[in-house]
Amino acid sequence: MSVLAGRRLSPLARAVAAVAAAVMFMMVFSAGTASAHGSTIDPPSRNYGCWERWGHDFQNPEMATEDPMCWQAWQHDTNAMWQWNGVYREGVGGDHEGAIPDGQLCSAGRTGGDRYAALDVPGEWHATPVANEFTVTVHDQALHGADYYRVYVTKQGFDPTTDELGWGDLELAGQTGVVPPGEGTPSDDPALGGVSVSIDVEAPGRTGRHIVYMIWQASHFDQTFYGCSDVVFG
Repeated sequence: MSVLAGRRLSPLARAVAAVAAAVMFMMVFSAGTASAHGSTIDPPSRNYGCWERWGHDFQNPEMATEDPMCWQAWQHDTNAMWQWNGVYREGVGGDHEGAIPDGQLCSAGRTGGDRYAALDVPGEWHATPVANEFTVTVHDQALHGADYYRVYVTKQGFDPTTDELGWGDLELAGQTGVVPPGEGTPSDDPALGGVSVSIDVEAPGRTGRHIVYMIWQASHFDQTFYGCSDVVFG
């Protein structure tokens, strides 16, 4: 839970907290670049979207009312936002359903302990409008490459505002073969670096809110990345 929650701080204390947070931010993105990984950035994964919208303004109390699902994730563990590129597991060996229980897909089976647990909570997550044919963009910060990317979309009738996500709720909607390390569109965003890979997705018959689920099997190691993105069709 945030150290700022539940109490009013003096101007000096707020300034100290802001400096400490800025130092933490710089440590994550300077010391962490060599070991950086990635996530879905369009439509944004839940934690990448929170970082994109609030990473520069994380002390703004309006997050609680404007983006309540990001707020509850921030209160649960601030690192879910700062370490948006770290939702992965090692040694899965392709058995994704065996490694990740139903209800924990967005946190990759509570990888990192409870750090990403708030990502599994159903609710009014910020949703990106999409058509029934759209493109998913995954960012590979450290040029890992991929044995494959797989993109799933929830079945019609699933309600991400109330339903926990399970494997039986998903249908495969797009995939790639091998993507060599470094292949993709280079990013000129200093907070990203690396390259972006696009995957064409088809999800006929979908209307309303859904979850797009991404699996990225990195090729450099048996390391698999996962991500939940919220979308709205039609």
